[in-house]
Amino acid sequence: MIKEKKNTTPPTCVVSTPHINIFEYLTKEEAELLNINQRNVKFKKGEILAKQGSFASHVIFLRSGLAKVYLEGDQKDLILKIVTNNHFVSLSSVFDGNDSFIYSVSTYVDSEATLFNIDAFKQVLRSNSKFSAQIINLLNANTAQVYGRFYCLTRKQSHGRVADIIMCLSENIFESHSFNLNLSRNDLADLTGLSSESVTRIFKEFRDSNIIEINNKDINILDYQRLKDISTYG
Repeated sequence: MIKEKKNTTPPTCVVSTPHINIFEYLTKEEAELLNINQRNVKFKKGEILAKQGSFASHVIFLRSGLAKVYLEGDQKDLILKIVTNNHFVSLSSVFDGNDSFIYSVSTYVDSEATLFNIDAFKQVLRSNSKFSAQIINLLNANTAQVYGRFYCLTRKQSHGRVADIIMCLSENIFESHSFNLNLSRNDLADLTGLSSESVTRIFKEFRDSNIIEINNKDINILDYQRLKDISTYG
């Protein structure tokens, strides 16, 4: 008798594909064009990098820090992904016929970003097929990540969603089983599609079951396999 396979998905809160290497595909002239059409800007914790619906005059590349990409709602925001160092955060807004950001981006911590003039960026896309191919790869990785997010939100139960986020933060952002959680309960609620009260309750259950240890904002995963099982089959 063949056992039915259960669907499994990797942690879904972040795109791990590196973006910084694509600049190696630029010619000297193209790199200079982008260089004279860019600005490096520092952002404080909680500041807006891009506002949903506002005019998209630039492409944003997060050089350092931590940010969230989210859709704004009347009652509740939906976080699509978390962005780490050396990642683009606004590529999905770069297409002909569109002139506005299709989502918002704000920082979790003090961050620094490079803003490329969108016309200069599109000029390089049109002239350099290898660079364009790498951008397409990044967009495909973003699409796959968003599909994973919606699978998690629509198919997993509440405990599986919370476990998924904890694992994603551990594996792909902080790269440690012990980390300081810069996200508020409201942010975690937006990531999981749950209420902040539900997130707090599930964190307490995980703590009481000795799956994780919590000390203020410090999180320590005590039983990684149990957390993985909850994430996989939740």
